[in-house]
This record gives sequence, structure tokens and C-alpha cells, in this order.
Amino acid sequence: MSMNETEKVHCLIIGSGPAGYTAAIYAARANLKPVLYQGMQPGGQLTITTDVENYPGYPNGVMGPQMMVDFEQQAQRMGADIRWGMATKVDFSSRPYKVEIDEEKWIEADAVIIATGASAKWLGMESEQRLNGHGVSACAVCDGFFFKNKEVAIVGAGDTACEEALYLSKLCSNVHMFVRKGEMRASKVMQARVLKTENIKVYWNTETVEIMGESKVENVKVRNNQTNEETVVPVSAFFVAIGHEPNSSLFKGVLDMDDQGYLITKPGSTQTNIEGVYACGDVQDKIYRQAVSAAGTGCMAALDAERYLGALEL
Repeated sequence: MSMNETEKVHCLIIGSGPAGYTAAIYAARANLKPVLYQGMQPGGQLTITTDVENYPGYPNGVMGPQMMVDFEQQAQRMGADIRWGMATKVDFSSRPYKVEIDEEKWIEADAVIIATGASAKWLGMESEQRLNGHGVSACAVCDGFFFKNKEVAIVGAGDTACEEALYLSKLCSNVHMFVRKGEMRASKVMQARVLKTENIKVYWNTETVEIMGESKVENVKVRNNQTNEETVVPVSAFFVAIGHEPNSSLFKGVLDMDDQGYLITKPGSTQTNIEGVYACGDVQDKIYRQAVSAAGTGCMAALDAERYLGALEL
């Protein structure tokens, strides 16, 4: 691929969730003339959620997609150049850093902010996608509140699944937890807390067959993978907690990442192992994964980039 079509920019932002857009707002106000490429899911994970009630400043709540439109318009009003397109290759071996867009053009940038986010892992069922946002969710902390005093199901066996089951147990009348094997991956402490919580019922060796309901979740059909016995459990919501995957494959071998692929940033900063390349939002945060915390790190990345670019000009 020739680098014949190249454009030079001061600050490039890859990704468009709360982290990317917040970085764009700050970078534009600092006159870094940021160019932001939205990636394959403009607005990120929030565009597949419905009501967001935990983001400060929206007293009556807001729909996830609408909130991302608000973020985008604010970034545009500040002067950010927001574009449709996806980063397909990077070359961070020397400055200016090079990022290929849509396998056809190269952008050269003095600083790069990575906000490519993460994607929830799904079981891969038709009914799961069809009812997503109508009782099917990958975020108990986001959506558990809507099912107060109702029966809900959760699938997963790690620490996150246990945490979310415990969170739901405080809101919902009963939590049905489906675990595929005869044991959990979660730490002993988390397992013990789940097992002694009266309104959490753990189903061992259990696979989800189908989520049932026309326009909303009404039942879930599960199968015991030892006896092959099928059971229909009436629930109003189905939470998938089988993990997230950071969208970081583009940076393999280039940026430091942990064993799960989350980008590693220096403590107290958003800087990666390459000076002038910053990471914010869910691509580097596997702990909190909230819109508000992602936006916070987007702000940090823009401030870090501003300091770095200011020092370059001296």
C-alpha cells in the first residue's frame, strides 16, 4: 500500500464513545485542531443501550444514542473535525505517527488519542440480539434498576458476573444465575458471597437455549448439559456477563497491553508506552467501564496530549 495519499494533522483521535468525544471537546478548545475518526460503531457501546440514568447532568435520564449525538454535536461546535471511517493500520515507529484509514489513506499525526472502546461478548443467539435493549443487556449496573422487584437471569461465571448478580440481588426479587460448568471462574470470596445470598439461585452445568418473548423478555429456556433436561424460567430481564473484549487488535505488538488485550497506561496518566500516544475509555479500563469514567479519561488524554504538543513546539 503506497502512502501516496497522506494528510497531516496535529492531533488524531480514534474512536467515538464518551472518551473519544470528550477528548475531542477538550482538544478542540485547546486549539489542537483534532480530527476524530468514528470507527465502526459511531457512539460506541452506548448506542446499543436504551435509557441512561446514571450520567450526571441528565436529571430525567437520556437515551444512549441521543446522548452520543449530544456529545458529537458539542465536539463539532468546539471545532473538532469529526469523520466517518475506521483505522485499519498503524505505524508508531517514528513521529509523525501514521494511521491508515479504511485501507486507503494515511493520516500523519503529532499526537494520537486511542478511544476504540470494548465490545461486550455475547452468547450469539438470534433472540439475544432481537431483544437487546428490551430486557437483554450486557450491563447490570446500567439496566438493573429498570427491573426492580422483578425476576431476572444472569449468565456468567467470573468475578464480573458475581458482582453483577450481587448488584441485581439488591434490586430484584430473584436472580437466576446460569453457570455453564460445575464450578465458577470467580474468586473464592466472590463465589461465597453469591452462594450465601438468599435470592440468588445458581444453576450449575447450565446452557442457555433460548430467550423467549415477542417484544420483551418473558422467559428463558435453559438446558442442564449433564442430564439434558430443559427448564423454562420466567424472567423479565436477561443479563449477559461473559466478559468484554477491548478493541485493541490494531495495536498488537506496538503498544503494551495486558493478557486480555487492554492497553496499559502509565499510572496517573493516559500515556501508553509510546510518547505522544494516549489511550482512554474502555480500551484501557476493564474495571469501571462507565460512560462517566470513560469521559473522564477522555478529558485526561486531551490534557496529556496538549502538554506534550506544547512542549514539542518549544
